[in-house]
Amino acid sequence: MLHTSAKDLLSQLDHIIQSCKEEDFSRPLEELSGSTFGQHIRHTLEFFICLFDAKNDGVVNYDQRKHDTLIETDRKLACSVIDSIQDFLDKNEEDFELRFEANYTEREGSNAGMRSSFYRELSYNIEHAIHHMALIKIAVRQSLNYISLPEHFGVASSTVRYQASKAN
Repeated sequence: MLHTSAKDLLSQLDHIIQSCKEEDFSRPLEELSGSTFGQHIRHTLEFFICLFDAKNDGVVNYDQRKHDTLIETDRKLACSVIDSIQDFLDKNEEDFELRFEANYTEREGSNAGMRSSFYRELSYNIEHAIHHMALIKIAVRQSLNYISLPEHFGVASSTVRYQASKAN
């Protein structure tokens, strides 16, 4: 279930990346406070990459993502990263233990750590992706309105279910 949700979100991202004009992918947008569409894509994908990498050492730390500017400027690379993440999800359907680490201060060396799991972090990645997709949706509707958005792009599944229950 989690894998399907994550892969569906990644497919939605892939769709809009492919629909975006090359010059618009890395153009700063006022609706994103001067960030680019590509930066939000890169940020979202790098959280999945951190989880992917955690399979090797058992530690997930989103603070240590690479900030790979190529992902935010090269649409083909961003789509290739999505393919790799989806492939990883296909091959890793079982839950496994992880240690989550994060620094919630501005000082270096102040990491907090706790037990977590692949499923818990995958669910976090899904929520995180939806949040950034909601921001991307605003920018697309305002500045990149030639891009066709999937029906529930940037909307949490709980909201979709709630809205459906109110419509009946």
